[in-house]
Amino acid sequence: MQKTVLNEIHKQLGARMVPFAGFEMPVEYSGITSEHMAVRRAAGMFDVSHMGEFLVKGPHAFDFVQYITTNNVSDLPVGKAQYSCMPNNEGGIVDDLIVYHLDEELFMLVVNASNIEKDWNWCKTNNHFGAELVDISQQTSLLAVQGPKAKEILQPLTAINLSDIPYYAFETGNFAGINDVIISNTGYTGSGGFELYIDNKHAEFVWTTLMKQGHEKGLVPAGLGARDTLRLEAGFALYGNDLNDTTTPIEAGLGWITKLVEGNNFISRHILEKQKKEGVNRRLKGFVLEERGIPRKGYEIRDDKGNVIGEVTSGTMSPMLKKGIGMGYVNKGFWKEESEIFIRIRNKDVKAKIVKPPFVKLK
Repeated sequence: MQKTVLNEIHKQLGARMVPFAGFEMPVEYSGITSEHMAVRRAAGMFDVSHMGEFLVKGPHAFDFVQYITTNNVSDLPVGKAQYSCMPNNEGGIVDDLIVYHLDEELFMLVVNASNIEKDWNWCKTNNHFGAELVDISQQTSLLAVQGPKAKEILQPLTAINLSDIPYYAFETGNFAGINDVIISNTGYTGSGGFELYIDNKHAEFVWTTLMKQGHEKGLVPAGLGARDTLRLEAGFALYGNDLNDTTTPIEAGLGWITKLVEGNNFISRHILEKQKKEGVNRRLKGFVLEERGIPRKGYEIRDDKGNVIGEVTSGTMSPMLKKGIGMGYVNKGFWKEESEIFIRIRNKDVKAKIVKPPFVKLK
């Protein structure tokens, strides 16, 4: 079981630790709902150092990233980040990721913790361009400060004007006296905030400094439990639940990051181009329960005659809505908003309706 460098701090804070993606990670401290509401109302800090980071260097870095990801890297200037996915040879998703354009011939791929080894092998196997690949996952810590007060908490610790970092952009500079910190604005909660990529040796200092700095403004440590309920309210997909090697980006509603422009000849383009043109038989859709119940991964989705028309991939009780919400792959014919579906919960078909995420509309 791997541990992030902040493992002992989490235990000192009374976190409940669980195995996750090969790491011992904090799932909650004060409670999932209280941490969730803290992020929605003030701020929460997540240790997401288990995520993977790969550097792609050299004159052929662009060609490699353009080939291995579905989004159009030509649209990605230095200083910006891009949500994307890596398709496999059948059009399924190896992983979803964020691509950072750090410098003219330098990119960083941020991948899911559970997929680090798989993604690294996939990148090496498909590096037909001679790009230099460096896995910096083991030396990099990643802290995410999320919530409406995140900027207020972080700003006194850096001369970088955080208001000048738009969504899916970043700056590299001094933070809390430490040089070369990447401060990005991508977020996975729907409540805004920033991520800090730092060398492991500075992680404990930065965590402690931020907790002290943000305490009076309502900053709390937050675990993976709240991270999951927050991302689901925001309608963000989770790899291993909503995305996997057998789901294509078109089925997953990620056509917007599948750029079929001239020159963007990524892996399996022909398969996804055909799906985009001809359509698919199932799509990832959001739903809200209209009766009491909590949808869970693997539950059947049915029509009003009891026919199975899909399966839940993510589900929870929304702390904001006080209703069961979820996402799942649903057969064609049930995709329109307000379509009536039923979730099979403990041998009972619970009524729900199709909605377009985000489930919670935030400022």
